[in-house]
Order: sequence, then structure tokens, then C-alpha cells
Amino acid sequence: MTCCASGLFSSIAIAETTSKAPFVLTEKSNAQDNASGFINGQSVSGVTKNWLSNELGRRGQVYPYKEHGAIHTTSRRISWTQGTVLKYNSGYTSGLIGLSGEAAIYNEIALERSRKDIANGSSRTLVDHNGDAVGQWSKLGLANIKARISNTTLTVGRQNVFTPVLDVMANRALPSSFQGYNIHSEEFENLSFDAGVFDRVSPRTEQSLTKFTSAYQDVKSTADRVYISGVNYQPTGKSSTSLYIDRVQDYWDQFFASATVSIGDLTTLELKPKLAFYKTKDSGKSKLGRIDNEIYNFSLKLKHESSTLGFSYQENLGNEYADYLKETKAFYLDNSMYSDFNGPNEKSFQVSYQLDFAPYGLPGLAFNAYNIRGWGIDGTHYRGSGYVLANQDNEHHEENGVGLSYAIQSGSFKGSAVRGTYMVHRGSKNQIDGNVNEFRLVTTIPFNAL
Repeated sequence: MTCCASGLFSSIAIAETTSKAPFVLTEKSNAQDNASGFINGQSVSGVTKNWLSNELGRRGQVYPYKEHGAIHTTSRRISWTQGTVLKYNSGYTSGLIGLSGEAAIYNEIALERSRKDIANGSSRTLVDHNGDAVGQWSKLGLANIKARISNTTLTVGRQNVFTPVLDVMANRALPSSFQGYNIHSEEFENLSFDAGVFDRVSPRTEQSLTKFTSAYQDVKSTADRVYISGVNYQPTGKSSTSLYIDRVQDYWDQFFASATVSIGDLTTLELKPKLAFYKTKDSGKSKLGRIDNEIYNFSLKLKHESSTLGFSYQENLGNEYADYLKETKAFYLDNSMYSDFNGPNEKSFQVSYQLDFAPYGLPGLAFNAYNIRGWGIDGTHYRGSGYVLANQDNEHHEENGVGLSYAIQSGSFKGSAVRGTYMVHRGSKNQIDGNVNEFRLVTTIPFNAL
């Protein structure tokens, strides 16, 4: 009996040690100890992206454009541009505090320039005051100085940021970027921290810096500052959590939380549930009026070998849009595709499928398809001043999409990729995303110049 009890207690002790060990913060080796020097560590790299979109309006949806001083409309809009990013990075100087610099030139060429086809450009083609495409333009997309101690880096200037409350949007030929100060810390293997202040955004299809605005506002206002902070934590090798907050000055305070875990094994069946949540409340001068909403998304992915079947439910518990900053993709919810499915009081459900062709002898080839239905959109209870919602009463919509992509796995063009997608969106009378069919073909080629 004593022997059995001893064995039982030993097993419990081992189990407790095994279960607790992954939750311990694991220190990373000091990156600054390996600083290679400002010149020795320098590099010049880049990427060029060919971006083609062909949109066809349905059920009377048209795109306006100017011709000979008059406004005309067309049911088809074609955008075709070539964007190139040439980036320089220095190495870090040695010592307790390492200094480094980063700069990038963004260049875009309009390959489609017909006034009728580009239909005044939108966020897809840069146009002048007459509605003509700007044939070629450039800007300083990145320009910053970094100071690093151990694994903690302060970046000052125009930069890329990747968080759930402020994130680079890269779904055009050129990406957006942000101007400000940001600290990113990775002193532990399974914990990272971000904190920053930003005052300008460099839009995807504009040459100048602009103040921040929200994606869905219907009033003319801008925000002078955006403050962000948050942590990412991986308790185990198969789970992760994120907690972030941001304050968009005189717009809102926003809170984000997410948790993901993987259960099982790909050779049999892996389950991957995920919960993500945003809470937004107006603050300061409340330039967008009263805001008080929560939106959450619960998704479940079932993975077996090369196939993934996904289900996702999303609901907005608020009488206004679940909004986010324009020129960012800081909306980390699975039902955000062409439409964000974030209307007032909206509920939505998605079914998706993904297939990786690597096990079939075609590494780099992937296929995906999805269907999302949104319903119950009701803005009649909205009493704020930042959005126009009174006419949205029991609106609904549906989105379907398929995509096929291929990335080269080796050789001189390793990392180059081509992706084709086709999307169909249909909405009720007052649903804002309208009725459109869109085909996109995007080719991306990275390169190293030094």
C-alpha cells in the first residue's frame, strides 16, 4: 500500500511539474550581445507587387467618374497598379544600447489609367483633382531610428506596427505605415509587450501623411493622437492570448482580448477554438458621438492533415458600427473579409475550407473557400452623431469567396507568390457594402539588393 501510494504521489508530482512548466516565463538570449555593427549588419531588400482588381457592380450599383466636366457612372471598375518597396536597414551598433536606422522608398505605377475604368480611383489608384490617374509617384514610406537594449526596442519615426489595435494594411499595391514612437519588448520567449504613441498615418494610396480617421464615420473629424499598449502571452506551446488597449484621442477607448488553443494532432484531428473580443467606448470630446459597443467572434477550426474546416460566429452588441481606424487592418475578427460584418446589432456566421496541396506533391499551392451570412442589422436605436444608421432596419447580406495561391519554395525566386481570388457580395437595400463581384490577381516578388 505504501509503495502504491508513493507511486501515485510521484505521478501527481510529475504531472504537476509538466503542466506548470510551460506557464513559466522563459528568458530569451540577449539580442544586443550579437550586434553586428551599423555597417556590417546593413541590408537592402525590397518587394514588388502587381495588383489587379476587376469589380462589377450588380443590382444597379455603379461607380461615378468625371469626364468633360460632367459626372458619369459605370458598373465596372478596373484597378491595375505596380507597387515597389525598396528598403534599407542598418545593423545595430554594439554596446549596452544599440542604434539602428531604417528607410524605405515606396513607388507606384498606374498600369490602368482610363478615367472610366479607374472610376475616380477610390483607395485603389491615386488620382489628381480632375480624376486622372497619377501615372507614377513615390514617397518615403519608412524612416525611423531604433534604439535597442537587450531585446527591447524603441522605434522613432515612420514605421510598421502590427497589433490588434493598430496594424499595417497591405491589401493594395503598397502598404500603409504610421508615424510616432513605439516600444516593442521580447525579453521572454513566450511574452511580448507593445506601447506607442502615433500622430499620423501614411495611407496606401496617398503621397502625404494624414491624421487618423475611423473606417465608418460619417462626420468630418480627425484624431490627433493614437495611444496603444498590450501584451501577447503564450502559456503553452499550443495556446496564446492577447490583451491590448488603445485610446484614439477624442474618439474612443478600446479594449481587445483574444485566446486560442490547439487540441489534438494533425495526423488524426486537431481542434483550434478561438475567442476574440473588442469593447469600444467614446472618450474625450467624443467627436464621433456616443459609442458603446462590444463585438465578439468565436471560431473553431478542425484540421486533418492538409485540410481545414472552419466555423465562425460573430455578433455586435451595439447600436453603431464596431469601428476601427482607417488605413489599418486592426480588426482581428475572423468574419472580416470584403465586408467586416460589423453593422449595428449584426450577427454573422461563416463556414470556410482550406486545402494545402503539399502532401499531394505540390508544395506552395493552396486553396480556400468561404461563405458568410450576416443578419439582424438594426440601426434604428442609434442616438449618436458620428454614423448614419437610421435607415438600417433588419438589413442582411451574404459574401462568398474562393482563392488559389502558389508560392515558390526554393531557388532564385523563393518567396515569390501569385494569388487569385473571386468574391461575390450581395446586400439588402440599405446594407452599406452593396452588390459587387470582384476578381483580384496579385503577384508578389521579393528581392535582396545587398
